[in-house]
Amino acid sequence: MNKITIEETTRDDVTAMILRAKKRAGMDWAQMAEAIGMSPVWLHSAATGMNAFPQDKARAFADLLGLPDSAVDILCDSPLKVWEQAVPTDPCIYRLYEIVGVYGPTIKALINEEFGNGIMSAIDFSMDLEREPNPKGDRVRLTISGKYLAYSNW
Repeated sequence: MNKITIEETTRDDVTAMILRAKKRAGMDWAQMAEAIGMSPVWLHSAATGMNAFPQDKARAFADLLGLPDSAVDILCDSPLKVWEQAVPTDPCIYRLYEIVGVYGPTIKALINEEFGNGIMSAIDFSMDLEREPNPKGDRVRLTISGKYLAYSNW
């Protein structure tokens, strides 16, 4: 693939380049993740600026999609994780907010009963998404795993 060149590249520019290059390449997130040795969940999150790539993975991803060298450094930058909406309007993302809104207090209470007073890390974290066949219509199985972090007393 030919390299795209832009003098002053921003995080939003890189995300837009990734989405265009993905479409041109005709690859899905799973194929790209396999090509660079990462999970599709992590790859999408990092490609859209919510996580930072390790240098070697950023280089492999940029090479895979023909991104400019300037994109590699941006992909390695620490994420800002800034959300612009209090509650998203996209139906799929909204439903995830709904799950947390309805079950968040239950999840918190059960974590506290099982582990003690603390939280589940979203930094030391993994997630998998799978299709679960079901006669009533296929289901989405979302598995999240975060390290337990006890609150510090100081």
